[in-house]
Amino acid sequence: MSINKKPRPLTSSEKDPKDSKLRIALLGYRSNPFSGGQGIYIKYIAKALHEMGHEVDVISGEPYPELTPGPNLVKLPGLNLFEEPRPFRSFKLSYLLDPTTLFEWASFNSGGFPEPYCFCQRAARFLKEFANHYDIVHDNQSLGSGLVKIKNLGIPVISTIHHPITQDLRIKLEQESDWFLKLLAKRWHRFLKMQIRTARALDNIVSVSQNAKQDIQRDFGIKASKIRVIYNGVDQSVFHKSLDVPKLQNRIVSVASADEPLKGARYLIQAFHLLAKDYPSLRLDFIGSPKIGGALDKLIDALGVRDKIDFHSKLSIEKMVCLYQKAALAIIPSDYEGFGFPAVEAMACGTPVVSTVGGSLGEIVGEAGLLAPIRDPQALASQASKLLSNEATQHAYSAQGLDRVQKNFTWGKAATRLDAYYKEILANDS
Repeated sequence: MSINKKPRPLTSSEKDPKDSKLRIALLGYRSNPFSGGQGIYIKYIAKALHEMGHEVDVISGEPYPELTPGPNLVKLPGLNLFEEPRPFRSFKLSYLLDPTTLFEWASFNSGGFPEPYCFCQRAARFLKEFANHYDIVHDNQSLGSGLVKIKNLGIPVISTIHHPITQDLRIKLEQESDWFLKLLAKRWHRFLKMQIRTARALDNIVSVSQNAKQDIQRDFGIKASKIRVIYNGVDQSVFHKSLDVPKLQNRIVSVASADEPLKGARYLIQAFHLLAKDYPSLRLDFIGSPKIGGALDKLIDALGVRDKIDFHSKLSIEKMVCLYQKAALAIIPSDYEGFGFPAVEAMACGTPVVSTVGGSLGEIVGEAGLLAPIRDPQALASQASKLLSNEATQHAYSAQGLDRVQKNFTWGKAATRLDAYYKEILANDS
């Protein structure tokens, strides 16, 4: 393991639940911002909590986060087999000396997803040595059984659950017709049983939306009283409206992973095909790229829209922001979102949003955008057309979106609410 700065154990007099300064262990099994919403959460919550005066150690597996100056990074490396070109051949005899490492290699090579379990086992070993350093441990949806070991050390533990992964599995199985691929999906998602058991064993859960809270209650069997809703934020110093970037009336932007059925990419492409009939010069900036020869790739060719789509992968944040800023509108076609970062990022850039009501999206976008049912390309196209045909309507929704972000979705507000929750937990635990 690697640590930038060795934790200093606290004395009993320092561990005062009323103290405004807390020592926080923020856990993430993979935390790079490009790993998705969980990586964004780690980076900005760590930054905002540090700016409030707390000491924050981000304890992370690979790929590691890109932290701002202030929070300390504790590296708990695993095998990172997703980066291995030949993961089966990566076996070393030293794995036999560490049951966690051996399990990680064997599970991955048999179609499993062992990272959350293995990371939490390593985190439990680390915190057994440094338990007295921290006031509170905050897990970012690892939900490995090692969290129960950490709780048993006497440290208050909370976990943020962005959404229950049961939703991913459900949508994957609904949209997959190949029985063998369904079996593979079930095998990969076996870690869900562990996550459900662990979540039930914890006393404090953070949900990032009311909708996600309801789904966690239902799918994980957790009482509502154990879940606190604290919205995510957006970095408005990065995602912002710019008067120097002119809007292009023939541009739509969308972030829709081609590899995840719950992101609704195929409905986006179908909606764009319908819009292109009425707006011949229309172009789509697709942030992502379809797998060559995959179902989405074939759909793009079948509908004859490839020459109207610009695919963008491995973008810098600055280039992504520019795509948002210059687009006439953004389309969020997801079947399900626990929060919906792309919708909030677009609104923060002053870009009008057309979104499905999948998961929390209706709650997050609210009346600041135009909403459509999930899996309905015609409805998405119809709502988008209302914006494309009227610049005044675009300006109105742009202003409403900016206002909604300012009032509800800042990392400062999220950190303030977390700070209050931490201190409530510590007061009840003392």
